[in-house]
Amino acid sequence: MSKAFTKESDGDDEVEGSAPAAASSSSTNYITPGGYKRLHDEVTQLWKVDRPKLVETIAWAASNGDRSENGDYIYGKRKLREIDRRIRFLNQRIDAAVIVDNAGKNHETVYFGATVTFADEDGNERTVTIVGVDEIDLSRNRVSWMSPVATALLKGSVGDLVTLRTPRGNEEIEILEIRYDDLG
Repeated sequence: MSKAFTKESDGDDEVEGSAPAAASSSSTNYITPGGYKRLHDEVTQLWKVDRPKLVETIAWAASNGDRSENGDYIYGKRKLREIDRRIRFLNQRIDAAVIVDNAGKNHETVYFGATVTFADEDGNERTVTIVGVDEIDLSRNRVSWMSPVATALLKGSVGDLVTLRTPRGNEEIEILEIRYDDLG
């Protein structure tokens, strides 16, 4: 009988719940030391300050009697679920974190943590810092290492012309300066 019609396992099957190899490598969370500290500080704030205050409020509301029409209780429970969800998410990001600290190093090539000045085809200069996905802050010109700009710049050197893929099509940009600042 063909093996396709039997229910026996030959041991090659993936364990239920395990992620494929490709998915596990993409879940790596590259992060700067400053970004890691911010994630850790947020978890600490939620766990040691915000959550205990909310649990105290919920306990008080529960002691008032009928919970079905108790707005403080219902809202408190909902808010507690949101805090717990955020704590779980942050802990997963922290567990998957790979801290990359290139601050103060003198690389001549663009790597994670680099602050890069480049010029587009029109000569307009722009400076961006390549950081982890949890540290993106466009107001401070911090872009993810997976963004199109960072992907184009990574592994480039000063004077290189690299291709930036945009919705309008490909655009040539020139790397003018590379530095590695402390991103704390």
